[in-house]
Amino acid sequence: MNRALPFALGLSFFIVPLFPSFITLTAVTVPGVSLLPANATLALLAVCAVTAAYFAAVLMKRPVQHPPTLVPLVAWVASALLAAALGFNPAGGLLFIGIAAVDVLWHLAILRYYSYPGVSRAIYYALLLSGTLASLAAVVMVVLRFPQNQYAIAHGRAIGTFVLPGELAGYLIVFLPIAYAVARISRDRTLRIVAWAAMVPAFAAFVLTFSRAGWMGLAAAIAFFAYARGSVQRRFAPLILLGGLAAVLVVFNAHHNPAENYTRLSIFQSAVEIIRRFPLTGVGPFDFARIYPLVRLPDGDPQAFHAHSVLLTIFAETGIVGIAAVVFVWWRFVRALRDALHNAGQSRVTLALAIGAGLAGTWVQGLIDTVSVVIFGLWIPVMALALAAAAEGLGEES
Repeated sequence: MNRALPFALGLSFFIVPLFPSFITLTAVTVPGVSLLPANATLALLAVCAVTAAYFAAVLMKRPVQHPPTLVPLVAWVASALLAAALGFNPAGGLLFIGIAAVDVLWHLAILRYYSYPGVSRAIYYALLLSGTLASLAAVVMVVLRFPQNQYAIAHGRAIGTFVLPGELAGYLIVFLPIAYAVARISRDRTLRIVAWAAMVPAFAAFVLTFSRAGWMGLAAAIAFFAYARGSVQRRFAPLILLGGLAAVLVVFNAHHNPAENYTRLSIFQSAVEIIRRFPLTGVGPFDFARIYPLVRLPDGDPQAFHAHSVLLTIFAETGIVGIAAVVFVWWRFVRALRDALHNAGQSRVTLALAIGAGLAGTWVQGLIDTVSVVIFGLWIPVMALALAAAAEGLGEES
């Protein structure tokens, strides 16, 4: 059974750019254009289910010894189930809660088998190849203005397979720091070449998203990495943040017609009203769009799929219980990563900090946007990747 581990873990990272299509299987109106037909999306879901079953089997054979993040992750999934059961549409969020549960198995499999022969190599090759293909597809689609309905809806912004530009930006906030770190520290010459090559289309696609939250998220990720690397780089951190802010102010509105500034403010206020009415367990996962019209301000958007803020969305949909679970997860992860880095070598520190920087950048993006592929496709497995990288680096085979 263990022979399939490199393939299974590599495949899991390879298919992440297709995760946004899962929204078409829910009752939520798709906020953009999904390129994957329904049958292909169901097949992708079946692949995830089979992979999860495989992870469960190999973990039962050799479980993780005292995983630091297991209890808070289980608490997070449990809080979402509780919110769904007490919410307005109990079945509405079950698909993504199930995906989160699969993520927990994926997380544990990374922690347990990252150092297994061939696994880390497969993970990074799959991640880099997938990100490269997704980025190239997004750039080519903008250049060719294809498909036309996606190009028109997005005002010429890069999307690719991600339904919305912000989702592509969120994915690349995590992808670009990992690619950079692998290019810098890997002893595998081919892997270094692949990583450097991946950064070119990825950065081009990232710029073409024209996502203000995404641009600030990547600026924050780079600033975090520079600050955490040491005293010499720390002086550049504020300049990086100012550069990101300047770019947002100069070019943002040109690709947002109409601009979203004031609609976001009204959605924030509506989210606060939902929280005030349902503070304990919220309205239920993915039920924000169902309740929003009832509390919408007169000048607000007629429709909102989420609160355009990670914290407000989680609070509105899962209440205090859900927020407490999320804080528990991240507190435990940060502590575990800090402990793992304490005695780590330079290359391990570089890789783990780059991964952690990407995660930190998604939180900055999340201040004014909610990106489902980040929450359900990246946070949980990439946390495990950061912890494993701190302990093992790129693996002995790299």
